[in-house]
Amino acid sequence: MARTQGSHSDITGPRIRDAALRLFAQHGYAAVSMRQIAKEVGVQAGALYNYTPDKQSLLHRLMEGHMRELLAAWQVQESSGEAGEDAMAQLERFVRFHISFHMQRPDAVFIAYMELRNLSEENFILIEALRSSYEDALEAVLKRGVDTGRFRIPDTKIATLAVIAMLNGVMTWYRSGGRLSLEEVESVYWDMVRKSVGV
Repeated sequence: MARTQGSHSDITGPRIRDAALRLFAQHGYAAVSMRQIAKEVGVQAGALYNYTPDKQSLLHRLMEGHMRELLAAWQVQESSGEAGEDAMAQLERFVRFHISFHMQRPDAVFIAYMELRNLSEENFILIEALRSSYEDALEAVLKRGVDTGRFRIPDTKIATLAVIAMLNGVMTWYRSGGRLSLEEVESVYWDMVRKSVGV
């Protein structure tokens, strides 16, 4: 099927992903059809298949893109730390990074956690591996803190999942222009995380 007049792959492809991201976040993956995505973008339904094999591939691509962007951004953040930085400083940087990064991408965060059940088994394994890489980065900081006596944590894996779950909560309630700025919210959460690791 020919592309709709004025459609270009470098423009339409990202528009399809953006539309799918919005619709999946608003209505849930299962409730959104390829026809709805096409309508949102302004192309014929058949034209979508020039850019993605199917809806499952589109969901996987959105999740993978988010996770790879997250991992790359954390790698940059991690490399910006000062030489000799201790586990406490590393943990604070992680907390502030996680909140600020995810607050700019609420739809991607929602999909990354709520739509895992809709991935095929093969795609789930791929996304879970990326998620584990990010979790491992935090757990390495927590283990370092335990090893150096800065943190008192009985199980670093559980602590890792608990910290990430707590930080993700900000995305569900925070609104700019409220009582606290995002930086102040980061500080409150950092204080809670700091106390939760036993210091």
